[in-house]
Amino acid sequence: MLSIGELAEHAGVTVKTVRFYSDRGLLPEAARSAGGHRRYGPEAIDRLRLIRSLRTLDLPVTDIDRVLDREDALEDVIAGQLKELGSQLAAMRWRQAALHLLRDCTAEERADRLRVIGTVAAPPDTAALARFWRRVLPVRLPARMVSWILDAAVPQPPADPTPAQVLAFARLHALARAPCPPGHGWRPPAPERDPEYRPAVLYDGLGEAYQLVAPALRTGRAPHEGEALDCFVSAYAGAHGARDTPAFRRRLSLRLDRSAHPVMDLYWQLAAELATPLEPTLGAAQDWLRTALDTNLSEQHA
Repeated sequence: MLSIGELAEHAGVTVKTVRFYSDRGLLPEAARSAGGHRRYGPEAIDRLRLIRSLRTLDLPVTDIDRVLDREDALEDVIAGQLKELGSQLAAMRWRQAALHLLRDCTAEERADRLRVIGTVAAPPDTAALARFWRRVLPVRLPARMVSWILDAAVPQPPADPTPAQVLAFARLHALARAPCPPGHGWRPPAPERDPEYRPAVLYDGLGEAYQLVAPALRTGRAPHEGEALDCFVSAYAGAHGARDTPAFRRRLSLRLDRSAHPVMDLYWQLAAELATPLEPTLGAAQDWLRTALDTNLSEQHA
């Protein structure tokens, strides 16, 4: 049997350390001496060394207790710690970029930037952006459709953001949380008044059109007529019980006029700053297809 001093000497720690772990139940004593002093078995040396190794990884006492009680708990503890450290590192990188953003601007810009980024947590979440899209999307869309739209339309905060990306995400967050302008609705009213309007048909077709146009976006090819544009127009025509005709394309071009959708255009401008060239946004796809439609109509008119 080892006294507390002997155990401390064998393990290379202080008596205070042994007492600390004993008091927290990590290092149970084997017996007490006649004078009431703690006594430990020889296995306590290896147990104490294991505790020290785990503590060098900054594991909390509760996690160490789990590892000591269950041999298979270490893997779960490691996974949990890695996830927590990942969140902490993401928060630190976000704060660092935000501080650079505030440092590298004029005094006039600083107050506005402070106001905007001050509403976003570090690291930020996308809950406000998801709520924005649920307000924008037509009611009663199938759940699977809402899911893919949210996945594609809500940009994830970069793991290692630049100062410009911090500002873009903060402004996007502010835009999503802004109240609806008086006299306007987030959902376009015209299609809702059309008795033939079938939003599920529209968004299903748009999803296919966006996939078709993605290669052209990645390679920087200019907007042009073709399968992607035809699929795009057919989505709108099918949603309204119409046919794809030159007259319908002219009406659709007027309806998709950029000046009529300032909020959504601003949303996609900001989202584009958070995207990568290999992951074009839905807004970039929509803009490419709108331009392709206008170009097609101009060529027909000429």
